[in-house]
Amino acid sequence: MEQINSWVGALGSFAWGPLMIVFLVGTGILLSTGLKFIQFRRLGYAFKLLFSKEEVGEGDITPFQALMTSLAATIGTGNIAGVAGAIAAGGPGAVFWMWVTAAFGGATKFGEALLAIKYRVTNEDGEKSGGPMYYIKYGMTERFGINFAWLGLAFAIFGFIASFGIGNMVQANSVAQAVESSFGVSPVITGVVLAVATAAVIIGGIKSIGRFTEKVVPLMAAIYVIGALIVLFANASMLPSAFGMIFSNAFNSHAVAGGLLGSVIRFGVARGVFSNEAGLGSAPIAHAASKNNDPVRQGIIGSLGSFIDTLIVCTMTALVILVSGLVKLDPQSGLMTIKDGLSGAALTTQAFTTGLGGFGGFIVAFGLIFFAFSTILGWYYYGSKCAEYIFGVKFVKYFYKYAWPVFVFIGSVASIGIVWNLSDAFNGLMAIPNLIALITLSPVIFKMARDYEKEHFSKDEEKVS
Repeated sequence: MEQINSWVGALGSFAWGPLMIVFLVGTGILLSTGLKFIQFRRLGYAFKLLFSKEEVGEGDITPFQALMTSLAATIGTGNIAGVAGAIAAGGPGAVFWMWVTAAFGGATKFGEALLAIKYRVTNEDGEKSGGPMYYIKYGMTERFGINFAWLGLAFAIFGFIASFGIGNMVQANSVAQAVESSFGVSPVITGVVLAVATAAVIIGGIKSIGRFTEKVVPLMAAIYVIGALIVLFANASMLPSAFGMIFSNAFNSHAVAGGLLGSVIRFGVARGVFSNEAGLGSAPIAHAASKNNDPVRQGIIGSLGSFIDTLIVCTMTALVILVSGLVKLDPQSGLMTIKDGLSGAALTTQAFTTGLGGFGGFIVAFGLIFFAFSTILGWYYYGSKCAEYIFGVKFVKYFYKYAWPVFVFIGSVASIGIVWNLSDAFNGLMAIPNLIALITLSPVIFKMARDYEKEHFSKDEEKVS
């Protein structure tokens, strides 16, 4: 077992190592420049499209539900525990590099969602299926005249394995631990309730998941953000100091020790990517189900994923931690100290409790539980489409759908150290075939975006025609 853990650890170090981080962020920079930062130029238009009731094509769920389903999978424990972990490991400056990653990640999300609609297919049950495995298989094959189905299969295998870990057992374990520590409920009871609740939602497929996520994701995010804003308003005088810590630590010599990817940059970028999943290839699987035949429209909606996940939710967590007084940064040396050596969810919980008393701890517990549960639902869909690509529709209908709640229960009650490491590694490996596709198909993305903007926007104003 020790040897297996060692191999898995080495695989994870490669999957989330400096080269992969450069690959992920570099792809975002390439797409951002090629698209002339469409994720910011069309931000207002993106929200207009998101809340539009107009359905402009065939699909299984509305564009709003598609984005909420992708956010259900990305807004998870990383937004609470992951941000705190990045600050504890890399310093407050890690937050700045999370912002940088999210800024470029919006263009990556745009490209992923666009390609998901362009190359999606209809399966034998009449449902839409899409994502990296399809735009690799059809898009890259069409562009180069070489069969790239094997690369699409590699993505599907990585996604299938990762789904049971990072999207299922790890999340269930986080919920069980949070409920036990906050309310004293046995993990067995939590596991049963969580498995039954999961089964009740996924039994109806993507339409049922979409109906659930469109109501729950905005609500849970709003409660968490409002709680954070209350803390920030109450400690408004500390905000300049908090931002000062972020910017000074992001660029000082301590931050960049070891070259371009110093500890602050490395932890900030890695946590940003892990949080919003830009470039990993998961979100486009949800966007492919949208009732939208216009790839660019869905791409613009998809670009909001990084903005909401990282620039809003993660930022709230970071600022609450930094105004709490729990983190101290020496302005001369750049060295950081954290009260009682706190990290992860414990640091976030203590920060909210400092600002809101016992109610603050409840908000964090609430966030952990519902964020993790929504991730389980979103990742069920991702895993099911990867399984469908590998094994066919019947495998999903008669096995995967019923196995998923069982693994939820197992994750709630079992020790899952090796599962976490294995799924973390395969989650990172998903990015390799996806990024290859995004880069090689970037001319397609750029041309479609240019043509759409010429048609829908006048040359001298931003008004939508």
